[in-house]
Amino acid sequence: MEIYQQYVKPRKEFGRYCRFSDEGAEMLADIRPNEEHAREHIARNPVFTASQTVPEMSEHEVNTVAVIYANKAMNHTEGGWPKEVDCTEAEHVIRYRKKVEKDEGYIRAVASLGVVVEELVKQNAALDLYEVYFADAPPDAAVGAPSMKTLTVLKDPAPLPAGARASRGAQAIAWHPDGSRRVAVAYSVLEFQAQPAGAPGSSYVWDVANPGRPEAELAPASPLVCLAFNLKDASVIGAGCYNGQFAVFDVRRGAAATDATPIEHSHRDPVYELAWLQGKTGTEAMTASSDGYVRWWDTRKLAEPTEALALRERGSEALMGASALAYSPAAGPTKFMVGTEQGVVLACNRKAKNPADRVGTAYPGHHAPITALVRNAFQPKFFLTTGDWTARLWNEDLRVPICTSPYAAAALTAARWSPTRPAVFMVTRADGALDVWDYLASQAAPALVLQVAPCALTALRIHEAGRLAAVGAADGSTAILQLCEGLADLQPNEKATFSAILERETSREKNLEKAQKEAKVRARREAARAADSAAPESGGAAGDANVLLQLEKDFLESTR
Repeated sequence: MEIYQQYVKPRKEFGRYCRFSDEGAEMLADIRPNEEHAREHIARNPVFTASQTVPEMSEHEVNTVAVIYANKAMNHTEGGWPKEVDCTEAEHVIRYRKKVEKDEGYIRAVASLGVVVEELVKQNAALDLYEVYFADAPPDAAVGAPSMKTLTVLKDPAPLPAGARASRGAQAIAWHPDGSRRVAVAYSVLEFQAQPAGAPGSSYVWDVANPGRPEAELAPASPLVCLAFNLKDASVIGAGCYNGQFAVFDVRRGAAATDATPIEHSHRDPVYELAWLQGKTGTEAMTASSDGYVRWWDTRKLAEPTEALALRERGSEALMGASALAYSPAAGPTKFMVGTEQGVVLACNRKAKNPADRVGTAYPGHHAPITALVRNAFQPKFFLTTGDWTARLWNEDLRVPICTSPYAAAALTAARWSPTRPAVFMVTRADGALDVWDYLASQAAPALVLQVAPCALTALRIHEAGRLAAVGAADGSTAILQLCEGLADLQPNEKATFSAILERETSREKNLEKAQKEAKVRARREAARAADSAAPESGGAAGDANVLLQLEKDFLESTR
């Protein structure tokens, strides 16, 4: 059967017939030669021209819609049972199992499969699947230039309400303590009165292998500014809130906080840093805030702090707001250091014999608030600070830095030591760049500068294995970077070489300090000798009195 359609169009539907005829010429335009233009004409000789015989092509780019992947799983704990057997009753299960085990078919199947399984078990036991071959081989000298690459970018999944002036920045990052590739990120807006009404306050726990969707959500009463995994129970997360509260989350029990400190006993300003204390219970934590106090908490009873410390320098009554905190059990279980908004680092001891000695040595040096304070894991006696436009390396025995980086083009916002290489640390900047310093290569310039984001970087954490680094930005993105082997693997004799560098710089600063003191003493002696020679011989007792007063004044000035 043919399927067709016939269409007939009459002549009248084609329109009117066109009839053409000849006409005379018609002048449309008359352009006469211009003598002035003719005089300005220059003949080009020779004439260069180009031709392209390849067909022209045009390039078009389009941004496709991002595909969000999600992993779903099911926990299957019981196999299939006959309808007449209740698997929740132990007696029914035992009775049915004995019945099946007596069946001849079951016995033959187990006997035939046992030979195959036994052979596979022997093969599995003979080979170590996780054996590292050539572990003692010397490292390759030709590792190339330092490099880093971006593995993935974790973006804040919570949309901001309309009219928001600023996006939620990634203010704090914490890696999972068991070595897995899970990371917790705290999102908040720290600009004064920039938090829009109705803005989301949730923070999230991510799995680097599944960056499309967060693994868990943390929903506090106030946006989080800092957070840290518990060292004993990795499912518990402690967090400092913008309203000064200290909250505890358990990812196994949902998004809401399991407990939080009451407002009346919390900090008066945002909690900028917290640390879990080393102990048998793993329930003690300390928080530092810009209200000028450090408070200790026990998660078993958060009704009020177990202890509090006011941050004041010796001989001063003014409180100093905390902006950074460093606690390392290697330096002492009761010792910690606090970076302040005044650019001064305070060395503190929780269990000092004299209460006045709880705040000890002060290390002045920065011209702006301390943005990072971290001890070296291999040399706990030395610590790193960032503030204003410089990074400074200190020895806790000296009140002056032993190494100072050149002034950067933008303010420094965060810093971290490498957990695997003692001579490597990273610094983030407000212009979106990440500086990687290797003191074995150079102390004058960073070994690598990487532009991570177009906005300011706000947070930095390095994985305990040393190969991954998480960098947070002000636009809410968190970049997961992978370091090359040269920046992550321990170099030959690196510990001894870096220790020698630190000791050399320490000795240099001590010698400079000693020379400065000797110069001051020598200047005072010369001033006293000049005063004695200038005193008139007829002055008598009055001249001696003036000399004594001058000496007393010089002594008081030198002992301030």
